[in-house]
Amino acid sequence: MLLCLANSCSGPRKLLGALLIAAAVACTSPVAARSPEETTITELAPGVYFRKAQTAPVFTGCNQGWVEFRDFVLVIDANFPGQVEPVVAAIRERTDKPIRFVFDTHYHGDHADGNVRWRELGAVAIASERSRPQFETKGREAFERARQDGNQQYAGLEYELPTIYFDDRLVIDDGTQRVELLYLGHAHTMGDAVAWLPQHGILFTGDACVNGAFNYTGDGDTASWITVLSAMAELPVKTVAPGHGEMAGKELLATQQRYFVELRAAIQKAIDAGQTLEEIKQSIQLPFYKEWTGTDVKAQVENIEHVYRELTGGTR
Repeated sequence: MLLCLANSCSGPRKLLGALLIAAAVACTSPVAARSPEETTITELAPGVYFRKAQTAPVFTGCNQGWVEFRDFVLVIDANFPGQVEPVVAAIRERTDKPIRFVFDTHYHGDHADGNVRWRELGAVAIASERSRPQFETKGREAFERARQDGNQQYAGLEYELPTIYFDDRLVIDDGTQRVELLYLGHAHTMGDAVAWLPQHGILFTGDACVNGAFNYTGDGDTASWITVLSAMAELPVKTVAPGHGEMAGKELLATQQRYFVELRAAIQKAIDAGQTLEEIKQSIQLPFYKEWTGTDVKAQVENIEHVYRELTGGTR
């Protein structure tokens, strides 16, 4: 097995200016964002699985994936502690190989709080170096709050940090499967990373790309996020396995990008017209967003507030 850490990615090139990005995504058709209630598991390629999590009536956590290598299994996203058991059961229905690694795309609890359960099974958690500060502060604090609030899936557990951190690229390749873990820049969080399977054209994006009204921007940088999505789009992607919502084709990257381009443009236009934040919340219109998600953009109050602060420097 090849386990390789590199300080720079040899794949995606640094990318387009904002005007070119805007032009490229303006004509992109939305990707349907259906959200069935049940959890589903799909084999995307031989030994590569995508588990779409339940979102309604109860939110159970993030989508996950796993890759079966010759002698072991890599899980993509640890999820909440309570989701480890059903994922292990699904893996065991298909293979008895040991689960050696779990890759956390970022520090948020629905993607990483299950680390402790995976460690109990002998797995080592991996994440990008840029995510380390958030794991050690915000991630730990949120885990402790959940435990103190009596969330039963956290009962008796201690927070588990990733064991392996990588800079820009980590490759896991045993000759049967190849997974490249890539850090492409500040997107949903400062430490987002994605899992790229070049043999199959499959990209597991975590929350750097989602399908539907699942965007949380509180840890994000939407200007940088747009560029990160362009970096993903430079890969020869066939299938996008998002952190939330239905899997899709490469077009989902452009749809996610279009949302941030148009949201930023609409809010900047309103600011230039002298509108206050409260007025923007009431007046903003993004017709394509409702077509994509089924939800009016006005419902995305957190996103609107975050972009407004970005564009005004938090001074208004």
